[in-house]
Amino acid sequence: MESKKLEALLMAADLGSFTKAAEVLGYTQSGLTHMMNSLEREIGFPLLDRGRHGVRLTEEGEKLAPLMREFLRAGAELDDTVAQLSASRSETIHVAAYASLAMHWLPAIIQAFRAENPTVDVDIRMADHVDAPYKLLSQGKMDVIFVSRQEPGPYDWVHLKDDVMYAVLPKDYPTGGRAAFPLREFDGKDFLMPAQGFDKDILRIFDREGVHANIQPTVVDDATVVSMVEHGLGISMMTELTLKGRTERVLTLPAEPAASRELGVAVRSLDDAPDILKRFIACTQRIVRELSQ
Repeated sequence: MESKKLEALLMAADLGSFTKAAEVLGYTQSGLTHMMNSLEREIGFPLLDRGRHGVRLTEEGEKLAPLMREFLRAGAELDDTVAQLSASRSETIHVAAYASLAMHWLPAIIQAFRAENPTVDVDIRMADHVDAPYKLLSQGKMDVIFVSRQEPGPYDWVHLKDDVMYAVLPKDYPTGGRAAFPLREFDGKDFLMPAQGFDKDILRIFDREGVHANIQPTVVDDATVVSMVEHGLGISMMTELTLKGRTERVLTLPAEPAASRELGVAVRSLDDAPDILKRFIACTQRIVRELSQ
């Protein structure tokens, strides 16, 4: 039973006229009459007495009218509540992040953000390639991306942290007691590149220093690269954040000269960003500072 038919019935009965009810509800008189005929056929008996002096409820209509009003009131209350809940949950921040950032930063960031903004959802997508988040951002599929800084593009950048690079070596690698690993020493060595696509940060450093390592063709995750280094299959270079919790079975030394990748968040436009996204970025900056300390 359609609520608009019940609403029209009660309006016609209250006003005593199809003409007046049609004007109030925005129907034609013939359209309203057709609607009432359809309702009575659906119910199986007349609900309105039609006379020269207007319309009024039949005896059966009088008995049903209070229930119809309660039905319409409950329906309106339901619609209002659904609308309110939908509005309160309508804000969703779509985030893409490298695995290391998603693992070590995002849980604390989201926990803090939700404590301050409990009605806002945060949807996270892990990136399996250094360029993937940038592509998603440019396509409008992400609101903010957690990445290392790449070539300039149509986005605004917010710096978060310089992630220091470390040489990753077998435990028995002959370091000669050095406290750092010269980047030049990668020359000619079998080099295991970290997770697919994240070679851009490392190759940028190698090109700057004129390093020509013997890069091994691997398509594995960072944990596997560390395991391969442990078993003497080559050496590697990873960042402090990537290596977190993975250094027990390998030797790590900071690169010399010092090298790092710049981590931060990118958005299409900081000026045009909605307030909730600006609050998320501010929360991110605060939590990353706390984690770094």
